[in-house]
Amino acid sequence: MSAAPAPPMTVPAGAQTATVAAGCFWGVEHMYRRQFQDKGLYDARVGYIGGDSSNPSYRAVCSGRSGHAEALQVVYDPDKVSYRTLLEFFYKMHDPTTANRQGPDAGSQYRSAIFFHGDEQEKIAREVTEQVNKQWWKGKVVTEVLPAGQWWDAETYHQLYLDNNPSGYECPSHFLRKFPALE
Repeated sequence: MSAAPAPPMTVPAGAQTATVAAGCFWGVEHMYRRQFQDKGLYDARVGYIGGDSSNPSYRAVCSGRSGHAEALQVVYDPDKVSYRTLLEFFYKMHDPTTANRQGPDAGSQYRSAIFFHGDEQEKIAREVTEQVNKQWWKGKVVTEVLPAGQWWDAETYHQLYLDNNPSGYECPSHFLRKFPALE
């Protein structure tokens, strides 16, 4: 079964979308939901972005041949949580220094990437990436900053995977690191 384009979501006026890839999407979704569930998060979906194929399936993405990354797309209230805050969390919750890898998961589908939606998000993504590269990761960040293209929701059984499968696989590189505030 292939993924499908995300249907339009009914959210309050003014909601914004952020899209990130940080390895296996189950843990990324789980961590964002826990961190932001009462702090402006309207929805979080796992899916595929950044590749060449239409209607990608999980199997095709896992093969590494589709070009897609396993990713998370969040819809949020910018009056309650800023895009910058979402990106700072992104850089704290995974290892952005390994090209096409998170922990034992290897392949381009596990790359670190920020897929921006518009000029303002691109500007913030590049600024935050530069700051965390200098202050937290000491010049080792390999995160891609790219325009968001077509988003494909992952198959239904991947949504809320760790909530529905509490003992399911979670990448060991997904944990919250303690860094000082960015200057």
